[in-house]
Amino acid sequence: MTGFPYRLVATDLDGTLLRGDGTVSPRTREALAAASRAGAAHIVVTGRNVGWTRHVLDDLGYDGLAVCGQGAQVYHAGEHRLLTSVTLDRRAARHAVDALEAELGPLWVAATRDGADGIVLFDPAGFPGLVPERVEGEPLAAVPYEDRAELWAEPLMKLYLRHPELDDDELTEAAARLVNNTVGVVMAGPGTVELLPLGLSKASGLSIAGRRLGVRGAETIAFGDMPNDIPMFRWAAYGVAMAGAHPAVVEIADEVTAGNEEDGIALVLEKLLATG
Repeated sequence: MTGFPYRLVATDLDGTLLRGDGTVSPRTREALAAASRAGAAHIVVTGRNVGWTRHVLDDLGYDGLAVCGQGAQVYHAGEHRLLTSVTLDRRAARHAVDALEAELGPLWVAATRDGADGIVLFDPAGFPGLVPERVEGEPLAAVPYEDRAELWAEPLMKLYLRHPELDDDELTEAAARLVNNTVGVVMAGPGTVELLPLGLSKASGLSIAGRRLGVRGAETIAFGDMPNDIPMFRWAAYGVAMAGAHPAVVEIADEVTAGNEEDGIALVLEKLLATG
């Protein structure tokens, strides 16, 4: 082996690095460690906020930088310190929700508050999979609300939207058409259409982290599975979609690997390490 061809390995978390049980396989751990020994940093880039990411990173023994909240937060896992944070303008967010409901009818809305311990406020009628949640040793992570006014009471990182009839792609398209000039719109996973600060993406957060590491997009390989990973793929030199990824991700990917349950990341990294 003469050298690994990239200086940065950027991985999405859910559906990419993590298996369905929330763990990372020994094979993928070893492939990432081998890439690190060959000179490539590993950075997690996730839509989760820090509060919903920190315990996962701790369990992995991960001590590098992580880009969280669709690029809104850059977090130093080793120091347990939030380095940067971008907030969503609450007036713009409220007006966007009003505009969408005027056109589409009632929505279910949840929100992530700003900060390393920012909780998720959610409407239990529209987000039945969420329950009041506390990760052991961490602040409360998810809290139901009764009055939507609670969403606007403190600084926000992002909103989550669901519609009783429109599917994720339909809601994303409608939201992008109606409010994309005032807030960002992205589909981050099943049942997860999000409103973000305008111009924010995984790529913008990754570029901030990359500058801190002294690494450029041209030196990066990225792995992902959902439309929120597309900006990261465009920023990176090489984008790898997981098997079963959203069609829009597969369309722009340079390669499609096996799924997150079949060590898709490891398969690509092992090949590069063997031929590098």
